[in-house]
Amino acid sequence: MIVRELCRSVDFNGAPVGIPGDPYWVGQAPAVDPAVLARQLLARLQIRAIDIGMVPEEGSDRLGAVGVPVWLWVDQPTPQTVGPLTASQTIAGVTVSLTATLASVDWDMGDGTVVRCTGPDAAGTPYTDTDDLTPSPTCGHTYTKQGNPYTITATAHWQVDWTAAGQSGTIPLDLTSTTTRRIGELQVLSIR
Repeated sequence: MIVRELCRSVDFNGAPVGIPGDPYWVGQAPAVDPAVLARQLLARLQIRAIDIGMVPEEGSDRLGAVGVPVWLWVDQPTPQTVGPLTASQTIAGVTVSLTATLASVDWDMGDGTVVRCTGPDAAGTPYTDTDDLTPSPTCGHTYTKQGNPYTITATAHWQVDWTAAGQSGTIPLDLTSTTTRRIGELQVLSIR
């Protein structure tokens, strides 16, 4: 049984020390909450929103086209943007361990379409000039109408699993990035 008493501490000579009424615990001190420790450890990992990689590229002189495949990916991925990350720490005698994994990225394309890229394909595939007008093998979209500009929002969904002191849990973590792209129409002109 834990008893909380208000008392005065005394030194070896019986003189009071500390502040009268300070709490003093008789028995075992209250345990730390493992879920709180897991959130503290997660904050130390500094997971951040992704940098958006996309073709058409960003820039006022860049323009995508209706019907041309758009590629979507995590630009310059790091462990803090795509994981997986593992960590553990011990505080007040309680060891908490966690694993953080990028589970999926939802791409709101600004035209009413949301593209979900999951699992090993969550980070997408970077476009190279040799890919021409082919669709992305992992994560892409094709616009069907013009937009000047479309606002694209990428929401990275992380799953953070933790264990501590015989307990376990999952912390959902969602981080968002945005960008814009102009999409026009290609037209064929016939000159006689």
